[in-house]
Amino acid sequence: MDSEVGAATVPEQRSDEPADPPPLTGAALRLELLVHGVGGTTPQDMLQDPHLAQLTGDAVAGTYRRWEDRNAEATPERYRGDAVQEAYSWANLTSGAATRALWLLLLPFMLANLVHWMRPASTRSARGYEALVRLLAVSLTALLVGAAVEAAMDLTAWQCAATPACSAQHSWLVFFLGAHGGWLATPGRRLAVAALAPVALVALLWWLSRLTWSAYESQTPGAPAAESGEPMEQQGFWYGMRMVRRLRRVHVGVGLLTVDLALLLPLWQHDRGGLAVAGWVLLVAVAVLAVLLVAQLVPMRRIQHRIDIDPDGPLLSSLPRACMAVLALTLLDALAPRPDWRPGGHLPGATTLLSALTAAQFALIAVLAWVTRGMLRAGSGAVSVELRQWFQVKQWVTGAPCPYTVPGPGTGPQADETFGGPDGPALRGYAGVATALLAVGLGGLLSAGLTVWWAQRLAGHGPSPVPPPVMVWHGSGVPVVALAVLVVALLRALQLAGQKRAFARQVVRAYPDATGEGPRTGAITGALAKATLTDYGPVLIGTLAALAGVVGVASLTGGLVSGETPVRAAGAAGVVGHAASALQNLGGWLVAATVVGLVALGRAAYRNLGTRKTVGIVWDIGTFWPRAAHPFAPPCYAERAVPDLVWRTRTWLEQDPGRRLVLSAHSQGTVLAAAAVWQLDPETRQRTALLTYGSPLRRLYGRFFPAYFGPEDLLRLRKDAPHWHNLFRVTDPIGGPVRVPATGAKHAPDWPALTDPLVWGRDEEHPLPVPIHAHSDYQADPQFTVARDRLLSDLGRDQTTDPSQTTR
Repeated sequence: MDSEVGAATVPEQRSDEPADPPPLTGAALRLELLVHGVGGTTPQDMLQDPHLAQLTGDAVAGTYRRWEDRNAEATPERYRGDAVQEAYSWANLTSGAATRALWLLLLPFMLANLVHWMRPASTRSARGYEALVRLLAVSLTALLVGAAVEAAMDLTAWQCAATPACSAQHSWLVFFLGAHGGWLATPGRRLAVAALAPVALVALLWWLSRLTWSAYESQTPGAPAAESGEPMEQQGFWYGMRMVRRLRRVHVGVGLLTVDLALLLPLWQHDRGGLAVAGWVLLVAVAVLAVLLVAQLVPMRRIQHRIDIDPDGPLLSSLPRACMAVLALTLLDALAPRPDWRPGGHLPGATTLLSALTAAQFALIAVLAWVTRGMLRAGSGAVSVELRQWFQVKQWVTGAPCPYTVPGPGTGPQADETFGGPDGPALRGYAGVATALLAVGLGGLLSAGLTVWWAQRLAGHGPSPVPPPVMVWHGSGVPVVALAVLVVALLRALQLAGQKRAFARQVVRAYPDATGEGPRTGAITGALAKATLTDYGPVLIGTLAALAGVVGVASLTGGLVSGETPVRAAGAAGVVGHAASALQNLGGWLVAATVVGLVALGRAAYRNLGTRKTVGIVWDIGTFWPRAAHPFAPPCYAERAVPDLVWRTRTWLEQDPGRRLVLSAHSQGTVLAAAAVWQLDPETRQRTALLTYGSPLRRLYGRFFPAYFGPEDLLRLRKDAPHWHNLFRVTDPIGGPVRVPATGAKHAPDWPALTDPLVWGRDEEHPLPVPIHAHSDYQADPQFTVARDRLLSDLGRDQTTDPSQTTR
């Protein structure tokens, strides 16, 4: 019977203790293919054996078995009534050298790519939505290159090199930019040399994208699954090689044109006579190339119904070279002698360029919100209730009853009630718009951090070069954002404290020997309360997005209206002046600290397992999706992992029609397993079972990516896979129920919530304290073995049935 609690629709589930499965029969071999989640789990840990043999793959990803099981296919009778365990390890696709931490500096690009996949489930205006996201993504590339232009060309070559007090503190300015005279002493030549720095940045981005492109996007998918209009069932979904190549050409061209325009505007403003004609010609060339690049970008879209190996058109292929040629001509123009040119103030055109770019980004987001609204109205309009959760602060603080029953020896198995948060798309379907605001806000923060930090480095003990007012205003707003985040964190801490008190009563009910206080009860209630943090993620994202939007618009308005930094606009005297000075100075340090902190966090994530698991939750979600909007985003590991799983499943099963396979997946591995099942042909699906545990399929992916993992998609997965069991704990901060109802003779996938910990204190079976597993070690629960054996038994009964005749 279906019930509804708040906004969470709860399908019928098993409410009784599962009976012992019948003994396994049949001589054909059965395989349990283990797929791990985040955190860099090793094959040795997955198989609990140090002596392994690698069967397929390479040093990056592959399948492993215990040494004694390496030739199990030759002696299937040894495994009668059981299954051979094989581990697929993909940890090295997302972890490795500490230098990968630098990808965190490209976090805005990853967020922009996520926006593409966060569209509402409705297909109305989907092409317009995707085109807007691609335009927003290319604007972020222009913003990053613009920040490099500001640091190298404005602050260094235009301001510091032309000021003796500043250039005297940096000997390298004398050598590279002729700060003390010589052939490079003219502003045009200094700008030409300094322009090589942002050009080098564009080249670096191109090289990184091409390097990862050849390693990730080049993996060939398996055989066609079936004729289907569903995106994730189409053969070319996990093959983005051509799309990334096309996007890379456009972004490289835009990056080069950004440098070209920043160099050309001061030349054009200064020149008179014959040189002005050259400037006009180059400006027209830049404008034409920009229009051609946008014309190529807007209609661009992924081809998913087949493997897209078509060559690019001659126009798109030639555009990056044309941009390089125009930039080379501009560099030659800048080298022309201009003895009467004296720099002063900001680099002409730089402030206007950055302000126009920021304004265009917010205009794109406004249009994106309008398109999203239309798509939501055309769709089912499922609504979630994150905002209502924040009005529960008073209830939680006063110790209101928790909304679901904690399973334990005293309460027995408990079906999913409301654990795992509400149903429906996150942020009422506007998660993509919120993420776009975060991408723009973070891009502005990193750009402001780069320019402000570099200005402080150049200043030393002398006068400081002044960044554009928009950048300074943006940095000055960071302390306000930090204060708002602290307030939100304090409110959530109060909620956690109230939740722990409410959960204490539940723990006493669940465990007859438990006490309402003490370290053990505190540890259990703490795990239960922390498990709800994920469900408040949309509220935090919405709050940060709103703050990013307010700070961005206020910075743009303040910079354009005043034309000065906050300190100069407020005046030196009075409370307002002191407050503006404090915000500007503190903001400068905070934005610089943010950049350093991101790099340090990334290095820690690849060196420390605990930090890697924490960061990996967000990182693995962000890099799961193909690069459909931004070619410089971190690469998509699923474009290697999903074809690996598909090829291994299909080729192993087709060797013997009696074979059966269980995809046993944990955490992020459940998303890979689901994607692999959708890529299998119908006959192979009928011989493949799915065991998921700690799964974010509905709790995270279903809410943030409703067009691909929405309720209808998960229901289709249930129909595609003949047998699916899903296990979860109420102490798990990531996994949860999938809430797929039973269909016909097929049961609902969700099992009752597992008990965690198994006992509160000690007993004869558990003489030592039992750990709280939360998101880890699902295999340690006795119900895991029951669920696995039941799947194997169900597959054994199917061996006498023609898979092509099996009812789906």
